[in-house]
Amino acid sequence: MNKQLYVWHKGKPVEAIIRNYSEQDFDGLIEAQRLSFPPPFPEELLWNKEQLREHVALFREGALCAEVDDRIVGSMTGLIVDISEYGHSHSWETVTDNGYIRNHRPDGNTLYVVDICIIPEYRKTGLGKWLMQSMYETVVQLQLDRLLGGGRMPGYGTKSQEATPQQYVEKVLTGEWSDPVISFLLRCGRVPVGIAENYLQDEESLNHAVIMEWRNPFRASAAK
Repeated sequence: MNKQLYVWHKGKPVEAIIRNYSEQDFDGLIEAQRLSFPPPFPEELLWNKEQLREHVALFREGALCAEVDDRIVGSMTGLIVDISEYGHSHSWETVTDNGYIRNHRPDGNTLYVVDICIIPEYRKTGLGKWLMQSMYETVVQLQLDRLLGGGRMPGYGTKSQEATPQQYVEKVLTGEWSDPVISFLLRCGRVPVGIAENYLQDEESLNHAVIMEWRNPFRASAAK
């Protein structure tokens, strides 16, 4: 994939590229993650080069980055799984092979999102939505049933005394509360289908995630 487009940044259009990443991009990808996920997000959960080599080798179609002025400002990574093997209460470590994706199954039915990030400077430019849209196109191209992934709930930690994780998501859906990650995924067309406990070491989310999907509208089996 190599997609050229414009996004609005600081009040003016700037040219951006969404493409598959390669080994030459690894330093830039790691730096983008560092900027996107500052403490208290665990540093050991940021990409390392061995993980990135597996992404490129096993499923290059699911290894995307966003680039502006020759700088990587975001990325998105996925793998293919048979989701019936995991259900909706899985952990990130289990379903992504701890980020190494060695459990990638080309014969699976679901493109699972391992990670998506945009550095703070380029958030609200639309690049995150363009990365997601590009991954939807990969779902359609490969004739998969759906895209699925766990969304962080960074606002939940401050509301945990008032609501269960499910109640928190319901309040976000009604507009009573706001959550930056869940709201972003909703704007991208994702739909909540479950809650995963102990999904990922994540202090702000109290380790919870909301499992959200996008169904391939061109696959009848995806509607089941």
